[in-house]
Amino acid sequence: MVEKKIFVFGLAVVLALGTLGFNWVESILPTADAHGVQAQLQSRFVRIEDETFNRQSLQTGETLVLQGTLVSLVERDLRGWISIFSESTNAGNRWEMLSRDPPGNVFDIPGNSVVDYQLSAKALEAGVYHVHTQLNVAQVGPGLGPGQTVVVEGEPIIKPIPYTNIAYQSIMIGVGYVITFATRPWQVI
Repeated sequence: MVEKKIFVFGLAVVLALGTLGFNWVESILPTADAHGVQAQLQSRFVRIEDETFNRQSLQTGETLVLQGTLVSLVERDLRGWISIFSESTNAGNRWEMLSRDPPGNVFDIPGNSVVDYQLSAKALEAGVYHVHTQLNVAQVGPGLGPGQTVVVEGEPIIKPIPYTNIAYQSIMIGVGYVITFATRPWQVI
């Protein structure tokens, strides 16, 4: 009988604490924040080294410059493209790419070579971002540089929506559907 009373009392304490919440725990224990990082931070084919940032805090409209070195770890030539990967505490993640070096969207990475790179992007929305260089290697996948926290302050910059591009893409998708339905009706049904 005593064991049942202890069990019921323990259950009541757990339910009471659950109802009250655990806010008192936060006042006793320090909180910790982190960001998720993909399992394959660095590629086995190309390593991002010496990633540097021109600043750690900026206003909206100002430019963030990332630069570093891509080191090929394989003998064969690869094709890749670089961009900025960022995570933030808000839903923003708004950056406008201004320039890439090597230029163009896709570039060659010769086997066993070292390629310097530079990315420039304009901050469009305030927030605390963890920014990385993202290297996408064709037929391999993405890899991230070590990254750095960047704080952006200021009013958001609203970019106009290019409705003509949306209309053009919608027309192209519609034409693709018409061709698919007209030439392969048995696959649609």
